[in-house]
Formats: sequence, structure tokens, C-alpha cells
Amino acid sequence: MLAAIPRFARRAASRARALSTVDLGNTSNSARFREPDPSKPRIVLAYSGGLDTSTQLAYLAHEKGYEVCAYIADLGQDDVKDKAAVEEIKAKAQASGAYAFECVDLRREFIKDYVYDCIKANCLYEGRYLLGTAMARPCIAKTQVELAWREGAEYVSHGSTGKGNDQVRFELCYLGMDPNLKCVTLWREPEYLAKFEGRQDLLDYAALRGIPVSQTKKHSYSEDENIMHISYESGELEDPAFPGVATEYPGLVLKKKTVDLLDAPDEPARLELDFEKGAPVALREHDASGNVTATTGDDPLELFAKLNQLAGAHGVGRIDIVENRYVGMKSRGCYETPAGTVLAAAHLDLETLTVDREVMRLRDGLSIKFAELVYNGYWFSPEMDFLRAAMGQAQTPVSGTVALHLHKGHVIPRGRTSPHSLYNMKMVSMDEEGGFVPQNSTGFIQTLATRLKAAKKRDSAL
Repeated sequence: MLAAIPRFARRAASRARALSTVDLGNTSNSARFREPDPSKPRIVLAYSGGLDTSTQLAYLAHEKGYEVCAYIADLGQDDVKDKAAVEEIKAKAQASGAYAFECVDLRREFIKDYVYDCIKANCLYEGRYLLGTAMARPCIAKTQVELAWREGAEYVSHGSTGKGNDQVRFELCYLGMDPNLKCVTLWREPEYLAKFEGRQDLLDYAALRGIPVSQTKKHSYSEDENIMHISYESGELEDPAFPGVATEYPGLVLKKKTVDLLDAPDEPARLELDFEKGAPVALREHDASGNVTATTGDDPLELFAKLNQLAGAHGVGRIDIVENRYVGMKSRGCYETPAGTVLAAAHLDLETLTVDREVMRLRDGLSIKFAELVYNGYWFSPEMDFLRAAMGQAQTPVSGTVALHLHKGHVIPRGRTSPHSLYNMKMVSMDEEGGFVPQNSTGFIQTLATRLKAAKKRDSAL
């Protein structure tokens, strides 16, 4: 059977999740294992079901005396890709000592309120990173705070380390929403650090508490995934020179959401994307003759999943960079962001047609600040409220259609149209006057040159 499938199709199928496996229904799962002890403080833990957070849950419950509500946000990561996976995580939370479990399907909210807001703002940290991890943190934290309110919990917790950006992002989001919340961060507590010096210590404690966890780790690097992207860092990747020109990346680094460029199809994917006020609302696929072969509507989850599939099959959205962490150190990250890369390119292309020049220049400067605020964790801040309002105003005319080819890792705009276009074909044409009077350029140029002539005259005398 495999022999009949083209080489690129085989690798794409094995490396990127197909659209058919993305559950478009509500994946939320809620359970209350018992009533919490009213004499104990309550805490909502951002939980993944992995070794670290399972150990932390048990430690909070058994050693620190908290009643723990284990919360996991479904943002499209493989950890919760189906109901069986969620049930397994739920059982692990119960075994670890949680009194309640909440898996909340936030995929559409994440795409509409966070991913699309960042796309509208042309959000690109240090000119390269589309911020797939950073923009997820406020989405996760917001629902975590809301759960704390519902549960009457005074405490929240996350599993982030004391060296990374995420500890800052989570805690600034918590306090930006509720300044009275207290955050318990075990990886910054000396007692916890002394007890768990390595992975084996975590495994031993899990065994002691009867927590079912994996005994082996396939690779030394770490992953963080959602529907927007997947990041790879640490382990072998901590050497910024690795792997160089001859060695392969380890494991599945840069292979889970996209195919290698050598395995991408020779024929491009031919797409049209429709936008309304800066947000994508429809996707059409075309054949080589221009005929529409498939249409995806404005359900953000369906559209994003389909675009991930198409862009991933063409190797779009793979980067390997060094970036500046907010905590003061440089770090190396590898990222796959297929759909996000396409939307960013298409959106910017449509803006060039519809947004006034001076507004774009102002927006360009604000985009840098917007990206910094997202990366550093200031989503719930007065300055971000201001910037989102400004960016929203700039997006008012950004409606229309962009034609694209996806080919061998490239996103190639092939045309754009808009009912709000500022492009005047007659005025710009070299074949007709179109209302522009060339003779007026003489005075315009002389006026522009006034300061240049003055500076040249002065400098000649120095």
C-alpha cells in the first residue's frame, strides 16, 4: 500500500496531524472526585498530566496541605488529542490527590482572541518569532483565574521553571486579573529544589504516591505545543551551533507539524484567504486551472486546522532561532508554525492594499511594542488595552481576499483585492495620466530638497 503513495505524502502523514483527527466538537471534561476539605486552602494548578505537574500536584496535596483542582487547557496539543488521552490525564489527577479535574476546550477562544489579535497586530518578536507559546499563556491563565474564583481558591500554581519566561507570563497574567491571588511556585522553593534534584527523584516520588507516569524520556529536549505552533528547546538544542550543516535534528524536532522541504510537493498549494477587519473568515483551495476544489468557512478551529494541514504539507513555518528571554538570558528555540506563518504573510499583504501609509508606519512601531508585551507577559495590562484598541482601529479597512501559493516552505502572495482598496490603477498607470499632474512634482521635489541644499551649503563651508 505504501509503495503507491508519493514519498512526500508518506512523510507528511507520519509527521503532521491530519485534519480528520482534529475533533471539532467540544472536548471539555469536568469531574469532581470528592468535596474538598473546608479547613484546607484551595489551589488551582495548571496541569499537564506529565511527570513534573503530577509530582507537583501530589506534593501540593500531601506535603503542603492544599486541596487541588487540576486544570488543563485544550489548545490543540497532542496531549489531549482524543477523549481517551483526557480520561487518562483525569485518572492521573485523581491518583495524585486532586479533588477536582477540569479540561477546558479553549481552542476557538485561543484562535479568535489571542492568535488573531496577534496576527492583526503583525506581532513578530525580534523580527522572527510568531509567539505561539507566549500568546497561549494569557489564554490559559485567564480560565485558571476564573476557575479559582468559581472554586473559592486563594491560590494558583503553574509548573514553570525558575529560569524561563513562562513563570513571568503566568504570574503577571494572574495578578493582572486578580491582585489578591497568591501564586505557589514550587520550582522556586528551596525545600522542593533540594528534594527533587533530578528526574529520578520525581519518578521515585511518583512511585511512592502511586502515580502512573512514564519511566523513560524519549529525548532530552522539551516541547510545548498548541494549535498555533510547537516549540522545541533544551537538551541537545541548548548548543546554538547544533546540529550544523551535516547532522539531523534529534527526534521529531521540526518534524511534527511540517515536512522536510525535500519531501514537500513539487506542485504548490493554490489558496485564497478572505479577511474581515483583519481576521480570516474563509479559505478556498484551487486546482491548477483555478477551479475551487474545497472551501472552509469561518469556524476558526476548522479554518486553522485545515490551514495547518496544507501549510505543513509544504514545509511552511519552520524556524531555528536564538532569542532574548525577558529574564535576561539568551535562549535557542526551534519552532513550527505552519498556519500562523501563512496568515501573517497574507494579512500583511492585504494591509499594503488597504491601510494608509502613515497609519502603517505608526502601526509598525507599535507592533514591536505589542510583540514585546506578549512575549514578556503583559497581556492584561493598561498598555496592552491601549495597543489592542489602536490595532483594532487600524484593522477597520482590512477586508478582502489574498491569493497565495504555498511551495517548498514559501508563502507567495499572488494577488489581492479589497472593497476598501487605496490602490488607484489609473493614477499609478504609466499609460495614462489618471488625475495625477506630473508637472506638480517639480515644486514638490524642490520643497523636499530645501533642507538638503541648506545642509550641503553649510557643510561645504566647514
